[in-house]
Amino acid sequence: MGVKRLVDEDPLSRLLAPPPNESAEEREMRLRLESEARSISDRIDEQLKAERAALKKNRPVKVLLLGQSESGKSTTLKNFQLAYCQDQWEAERASWCMVIQLNLVRGINTILDLISDDLTGGAVPPSADSDVSDDDEGRFSPAPNSAFSGKHRLFKLRLAPLRTLQRDLETQIGIQAGADFNDTIISPPGSPILGPGIRKPQEFFVRSATTWKHNRTTSDGTTGGRKSKEHQMREAADILAGCAQDMKALWEDATVRDMLLRKGIRMETTPGFFLNDIDRIALRDYEPTDDDVVRARLRTLGVQEHKIKFTKGPATGSEWCIYDVGGSRTQRIAWYPYFDDCDAIIFLAPISCFDERLAEDRRINRLEDSYMLWKAVVSSKLLAKTSIVLFLNKCDLLAQKLQSGVRVRDYVHSYGDRPNDVEHATKCKSSPSIAPALHFAQHFRDILRKNTPEPRPFRVHTTSVVDTKATAVTLSVVEENILRDHLQRADLL
Repeated sequence: MGVKRLVDEDPLSRLLAPPPNESAEEREMRLRLESEARSISDRIDEQLKAERAALKKNRPVKVLLLGQSESGKSTTLKNFQLAYCQDQWEAERASWCMVIQLNLVRGINTILDLISDDLTGGAVPPSADSDVSDDDEGRFSPAPNSAFSGKHRLFKLRLAPLRTLQRDLETQIGIQAGADFNDTIISPPGSPILGPGIRKPQEFFVRSATTWKHNRTTSDGTTGGRKSKEHQMREAADILAGCAQDMKALWEDATVRDMLLRKGIRMETTPGFFLNDIDRIALRDYEPTDDDVVRARLRTLGVQEHKIKFTKGPATGSEWCIYDVGGSRTQRIAWYPYFDDCDAIIFLAPISCFDERLAEDRRINRLEDSYMLWKAVVSSKLLAKTSIVLFLNKCDLLAQKLQSGVRVRDYVHSYGDRPNDVEHATKCKSSPSIAPALHFAQHFRDILRKNTPEPRPFRVHTTSVVDTKATAVTLSVVEENILRDHLQRADLL
């Protein structure tokens, strides 16, 4: 019996039990102290609860920009900065001038490489800074009866300073070449055919941790010599101004245009295309416009973090942390640590690349790769409560391809006999309704419904993020939806 009593007796109850032979006065004092202790404990609990609620309310909204390489993530981030961080945008405008000049020079040097190929009548591999894709490289055929003349050889001589200028601009910006082919993507100049390609030198890039926008001096190559960025920018502007007429004549030359058409190269669809703006950019007093900065191409490796404090709109007073993570295959492993506590994802799928293949793996169609990435994101249990918005991006380039005669059904067999044109009779007057875009959107919707761990709305926008005005309208809608979902998860709505 004694053993059973010891087992059944609760030690805590025995500790809290009133002392034996407790007097009335002692009992009253004990109860008063216990009441005061309970009150203090309740106040502490209420304070902790209020602090947790305030922390949830004031926690920055975490937004990820996801998508394959060259899907428009960095351009979307620029649109956020343009819309909501005007002071910082203006402060960085001058630094983007060098990037835009570099984009222009690279375009001209690419054409000069192609002319050299035709003049020699052989397969001269493009230089490391060329914008020619490996798909197009395989299509270059010798031209025994080249249409180029002495005028084009003169172009090469007169524009030779642009080679040195390109290297100088790359040095000034702080660009470095990648050591691993799989970490780099060659920007496709047009709409390459499906098929095997040849590995080529890597595209140049900057790492996200660098401070290229704020570097004020750079080595000039001489012992102990330093030049200010302003001085180097003046030198670059002088060279471009001196070559402006020849650059424009080269780009507008009928023989050059025929060569590009014969090789299937559409430079207008290349990221960072500025050859139609030579008159404006090759001026000594050139200042980039907002559209120029948004269109500028500079590949960045690593994760870019940008904090935005909203001062207008529905999100006034809230702070957002927007992360632009790398989209090439070897960088996607870096996505997962950012899934934790993620409030929203803007997933960019470039639908104009339905006829292109991945630079990392020529066996995989780029649109199919976007489908696979989308499935991986929407099926993740870590993101079950995360708001996901889909941008079907580069609709402007898609329309150009369709108008040039490229047929979707030749590359996307499920498209069948659906219309292959751009219809302007649409509910949304701000952008044309593109039949293939509707088909692609339906496929993304089906993937979401079949693979999402929990039911969630399908939010999709057809976009061209280089169009800053239209994108600003889209971002305002996205901002409101993300903010509402964030407040609901914080139990504030």
